Amino acid sequence: MAVPVPARTWGGRTAAERSAERRGRLIDAALALWAESGWAAVTMRQVCTRTGLNDRYFYEHFADRDELLGAAWDDVCAEVFAHLASAVTAERPPLEILREAVRRAVRFQVDDHSRARILLADHAGSAVLEQRRKRMIGDATDLMIELSRPYLRPGVDETDFRISTLIGIGGFVELLTAWRTGTIEIDADRIAEHIHQVGAVLGARFLPLP
Repeated sequence: MAVPVPARTWGGRTAAERSAERRGRLIDAALALWAESGWAAVTMRQVCTRTGLNDRYFYEHFADRDELLGAAWDDVCAEVFAHLASAVTAERPPLEILREAVRRAVRFQVDDHSRARILLADHAGSAVLEQRRKRMIGDATDLMIELSRPYLRPGVDETDFRISTLIGIGGFVELLTAWRTGTIEIDADRIAEHIHQVGAVLGARFLPLP
């Protein structure tokens, strides 16, 4: 039987670990540039300059700028979804879970403006980001449906529930975008409370009667 060959290390790290570290640095640089000046400022040259890496390392991980933008977006989305999903606990009734998830989403806009800009800013002109935004709303809808399923009353029409959930998610995203850009001036608590009230109206159609 062949004996496994130990991974070669440089400075205590394997080649795979060093490669992953470079990829992380490139994504972090892209996020920083994006937050400062918008997605159009994220170029291979600017990212390499900020990281001190040459273009060989860029192309080791990304075919082009679009692939880097997509990877940066995916990192932020994964972080946000994990943060919101952690609001779900068995001890809470469904509408309280919704309220807590909304509060977390709103706080995200207040506490981390750079991340908020990436998900809610204008992505016109970037096909990859416009597609990611559409997919984000679809993924958020799927997540909400999955998390809500244990609380639904028997016999709920799946199509009706998906339509209502999609309307709610899409409207919430647009509300946060309008709030972040100053189109609507309200405080964070009022946003959370209003979405909770909307959720209660929808919940009357899909949750067990009290």
